[in-house]
Amino acid sequence: MTISIQDFSEIDLRVAVIKAVEEHPNADKLLVLRVDAGDGEKQLVAGIKNHYSMEELVGRKIVVVNNLAPAVLRGVESQGMLLAARDGDDVVLLTTEKDVGPGSRVQ
Repeated sequence: MTISIQDFSEIDLRVAVIKAVEEHPNADKLLVLRVDAGDGEKQLVAGIKNHYSMEELVGRKIVVVNNLAPAVLRGVESQGMLLAARDGDDVVLLTTEKDVGPGSRVQ
């Protein structure tokens, strides 16, 4: 499947800082993150519990899909999606090479 450059340009990729993390109340592999992507805090649900501790996530800058329609995952609303790379069993969060502020657009 391919998408046009027009379709791709509609995806709002932003740098976000993780403000808080808690365990998902209904899932063993999910975490609930509060992130700031420059337009206020949002809640994300992510399947990264087996790859990152909650402590190492707080303060980290990541890349998120900022305009994804909300979805309910195991009873908890997610208002976006973080981006990560999978290499075999490893999951690695996408981040920036240099320090940029929350809300910076990824192009």
